[in-house]
Amino acid sequence: MFLVEDAVPEPAYGSGPLLAIAAAAVALLLLLIIRFKVHAFVALVLVSFLTALATKIAPADVVTTLTDGFGTTLASVALLVGLGAMIGRLLEVTGGAQVLADTLIARFGEDRAPFALGVASLLFGFPIFFDAGLVVMLPIIFSVARRFGGSVLRYAFPAAGAFAVMHAFVPPHPGPVAAADLVGADIGLLLVFGLLVGLPTWFLASYLYGVWAGSRYMVDVPDLLSGGPVPETKGETRLPSFGLVLAVLLLPMVLIFVDTGLNTLATQGAVDGDATWVAALRIIGKTPIALLITTLFAMVVLGWRRRSMADVETIMNDALAPVCAIILITGAGGMFGGVLRASGIGQALAETLESTGLPVIVAAFVVSAALRVAQGSATVALTTAAGLMAPTIEASSGLTSIDLVLVVIAIAGGATVLSHVNDSGFWLVGRFLGMDEKTTLKTWTVMETLIGGIGFVLAFALSLVL
Repeated sequence: MFLVEDAVPEPAYGSGPLLAIAAAAVALLLLLIIRFKVHAFVALVLVSFLTALATKIAPADVVTTLTDGFGTTLASVALLVGLGAMIGRLLEVTGGAQVLADTLIARFGEDRAPFALGVASLLFGFPIFFDAGLVVMLPIIFSVARRFGGSVLRYAFPAAGAFAVMHAFVPPHPGPVAAADLVGADIGLLLVFGLLVGLPTWFLASYLYGVWAGSRYMVDVPDLLSGGPVPETKGETRLPSFGLVLAVLLLPMVLIFVDTGLNTLATQGAVDGDATWVAALRIIGKTPIALLITTLFAMVVLGWRRRSMADVETIMNDALAPVCAIILITGAGGMFGGVLRASGIGQALAETLESTGLPVIVAAFVVSAALRVAQGSATVALTTAAGLMAPTIEASSGLTSIDLVLVVIAIAGGATVLSHVNDSGFWLVGRFLGMDEKTTLKTWTVMETLIGGIGFVLAFALSLVL
């Protein structure tokens, strides 16, 4: 979900043929996976290769395009998933996840367990990226789901949707910050309106839908993060305190906020982004480093104080094996998205829609949604759509500071809808929750579309009255 946009060469075809190739590629991918049961990793690599050939990417660049898309995705996902899985496994094995779940349920009540998980995720999701936050919360989600029974979707979707909403609509996440900078929107105002739109969007599209989806689609709690047998405890067996568990969960949030907060201040000109002290503090707040520090902290306070070093090593090793397939499939999804970008498909579609003469806020949503569908990455769709719309916005008269903020939210809504097979997040969520592709399309894709669509509708409604 955090791919870097590369320069797109001149496409070999016009918009019509490129869009037809994209549609055929997605159809072939779904056919291979759903009908012929080809493993998703193999199918994604094969279709990516065929799409690169069909769009006439230069033969010398085909392999580089494939590996660049794969490697760029892995660079952002593999460390997060690996370290996050280790933290999650330690929380589960030591009883930390159960302690947090028990405390939340005691506060909100058993009937509102999904709501409690969603609220916790909204708080953790303020500075933490989608992938990292979801991985850290999953053991807690699974623990609650096992305790009360029913479909894991009932508990996972309110939490996953909370991270998705915060990532799309609220600074200091990179997508809305970059889009605001490109269209000249005020970051502080965007924070206010991002929450104003994001919170009801989460309640309607994530919490209520998640509870409904959990009653309609029975998905068992996966054993994915359970690893192997838990090593026997030698010595102390008492559960960690709620405060200690909360400290482990809040540590990456605080560290990441150091980076994102300083980045926002530097964008506003409040601090010198080139200052040595700023650079030093931002290093520890980079998500992989923040999770590394948190992993080491968790190893000490949850592991070594309660178990032998050998036991902790076994726990950490068991955490990695189940997520390897997820990492590879997610990387292959990034490969497919990279090929679609390199072919010029997303750019051609966005430019076609931009010239339709729609109102600025509607055009911004449509262009962003088209980019999202065409190449998969929400962050790339958000930032690219903002760049494409910036000249149109600049040329439009009568747009207030609130209008500019609402345009950014509309772009974020478009960048969220229709998560499907070219989105690494689609594979990440589907595999972590143990869903096949059909079920992921019926549930996760629908929820993402509801989040983007409701967010846009609320932003559009506000633009009519403010």
